Amino acid sequence: MLTPQMVITDLDGTLLNDSKKVSQEDIGTLKLLGEMDICRVVATGRSLYSLSKVADASFPFDYVVFSTGAGVMNWQTGELMYAAHLKEKEVSFAIKTFINAGMSFMVHDLVPDNHRFLYYDADCGNSDFKKRREIYSDFAIPLSTDPPNYKNASQLLAIVPENLQVLEEIRRKLSSLRVVRATSPLDNCTMWMEVLPPEVSKGHTVEWLFKRLFTEHICSIAVGNDYNDLDMLNYVTHPFVVNNAPDDLKNIYKVTESNNNSGFTHAVKEVIDNTSAINYLHRPAR
Repeated sequence: MLTPQMVITDLDGTLLNDSKKVSQEDIGTLKLLGEMDICRVVATGRSLYSLSKVADASFPFDYVVFSTGAGVMNWQTGELMYAAHLKEKEVSFAIKTFINAGMSFMVHDLVPDNHRFLYYDADCGNSDFKKRREIYSDFAIPLSTDPPNYKNASQLLAIVPENLQVLEEIRRKLSSLRVVRATSPLDNCTMWMEVLPPEVSKGHTVEWLFKRLFTEHICSIAVGNDYNDLDMLNYVTHPFVVNNAPDDLKNIYKVTESNNNSGFTHAVKEVIDNTSAINYLHRPAR
């Protein structure tokens, strides 16, 4: 079996266990991949600020695709390699669409400061929205539409009713933009909708990075757990979802162990055909 050029993993619910930690087994696997000269990429919905809460500079990554593909950072050097944004007219259109739909939402600043945001509370009683606003209270300002206090933005994040029909209706209205479904990492159940530039998603930005680093896409692995990983999973040659992923994703992709049982390592172990690597990955966790 071919050695992968790149291994990509989602973070929350995939590489991170339910305690928001990375297992020693998965840390060992990431280090081994580095020793094998295999590119290690984390693709997360988190901003760089949020990522810094769970991973410091010592973590064995090479690149981070963050904010669902709105930015790319070289983790080893700190270089911001890529940043995308929505234009003011696109932001305005999305804002009007969400207000008319009675949804609570946030408008995030440009990368790399997109942990800062404007918020609109439709007072629909969503505890997940209120919790997120409280966590980022130092960086959150109420949205004003008259006069507007927004311009360009990296993305919008809306809390969507648990109704796929509503989701598809918003997607239809915002068809000129990229609309990505995600699950809240705060309560692991609330449906979120991320609005991004049309060329942006985890998969599209991973593809951009791959083309930047390699002349040809031969072999790659990705491990995910949620709907915002779909483009990424569809891009790679070996897609996996962890066992804690939604059932409809597990019906499509190969299933590895859960995020609480080092599913990332099990997926890598299944693909890499290298005796020393397999022995390393089978060693007891320390």
